[in-house]
Amino acid sequence: MKTQTFCLVFLFISVAQGLHSKCDTQDHGSTLQVFHIYSQCSPFKPSKPLSWEEDMLSMLAKDQARLQYLSSLVAGKSVVPVASGRQIVQSPTYIVRAKIGTPPQTMLMAMDTSNDAAWIPCNGCIGCSSKVFNTAKSTTFNTLGCHAAQCKQVPNPTCGGSACVFNMTYGSSSIAGNLSRDTVVLATDPIPSYTFGCLQKTTGKSVPQQGLLGLGRGPLSLLSQTQHLYKSTFSYCLPSFRSPNFSGSLRLGPKGQPIRIKYTQLLKNPRRPSLYFVNLIGIRVGRRVVDIPPKALAFNPSTGAGTIFDSGTVFTRLVEPAYVAVRNAFRRRVRVANVTSLGGFDTCYTVPIVAPTITFMFTGMNVTLPQENLLIHSTAGSITCLAMASAPDNVNSVLNVIANMQQLNHRVLFDVPNSRLGVARERCT
Repeated sequence: MKTQTFCLVFLFISVAQGLHSKCDTQDHGSTLQVFHIYSQCSPFKPSKPLSWEEDMLSMLAKDQARLQYLSSLVAGKSVVPVASGRQIVQSPTYIVRAKIGTPPQTMLMAMDTSNDAAWIPCNGCIGCSSKVFNTAKSTTFNTLGCHAAQCKQVPNPTCGGSACVFNMTYGSSSIAGNLSRDTVVLATDPIPSYTFGCLQKTTGKSVPQQGLLGLGRGPLSLLSQTQHLYKSTFSYCLPSFRSPNFSGSLRLGPKGQPIRIKYTQLLKNPRRPSLYFVNLIGIRVGRRVVDIPPKALAFNPSTGAGTIFDSGTVFTRLVEPAYVAVRNAFRRRVRVANVTSLGGFDTCYTVPIVAPTITFMFTGMNVTLPQENLLIHSTAGSITCLAMASAPDNVNSVLNVIANMQQLNHRVLFDVPNSRLGVARERCT
């Protein structure tokens, strides 16, 4: 199977081919179904089933690129550093449905908490994928002019005629588009005049073929554009990639959010305000707090150091001193001598093990993870690995990322007005 590659994390696909019959259930209220990319409801699922080892190594490879992307964000750079000859690839992990335009065109959008804008390939785009949004068929579509306030919020704005045109470069590739507006319907909520990028030209092999819906905190994000409707509040419950027929949910707005939930404070990094930083103060393995150098967990806006919750990374990454300390404590508790590795996973076992819990200790909130959030098992059950890794050594390795594997079957609530993030156990699948 030829793997599709995507730059940054922009992924947005039309679903004209139709979905699996179980996937026709309509979204309701302000709650959208969330599908994993490998689910029966996803056009991104592999055409041929991958072996367990291929699956894990593929996810790890995409995580490496994701970490490079996130590290470039905290370093305050707008362009992802590209290692010698390699493309920066990104895939979505979780997708939701949206309807764009009048009459509506159904799209599947990647859900990304570490990004802001929506970018969509539009009809007439040179070099875009064949799955595009047809602006000519929407009676509510319009292009924003150079004098629109939003034009100042996109990268490298220029004036192509009367349109606000933006250009971005990714490694050896680039995109150009018009800043545009149209009606977006999420579940049953119409959002008129939603601002997004309408791609007109792409060059190079590392260009994003489709697009994305950003759930970050920046000025053009969904939260900023729908403050009146959703009060900058949302939560999600992510389904496991091991449950391909099930969906989780994205719940927009304060209504229906869990009442019994523990919170930790959201921290602000002025240099990168979109990311959801939290204060990770310690990690327990079993009942014992691991001895981790304080600097490995400390929040530092000037360097980008600290801990974020991210919906697009699969396996939690800790900076090397923190990971090594947690891994060694885990190995001591398991008490099995023959530790093996698989790709980036360095703590794997070929015999049955009894694993301890791992608890992330945040200011005001502890999150204790059971085995389903800590271990990955081969299909035959012959290999078990600790589903965490050290931050890649080829990037600005100061960022700890609490990833979606560790968030599965939890309701994660982002309450921006009160500057807090909540976590509660919930069976998403």
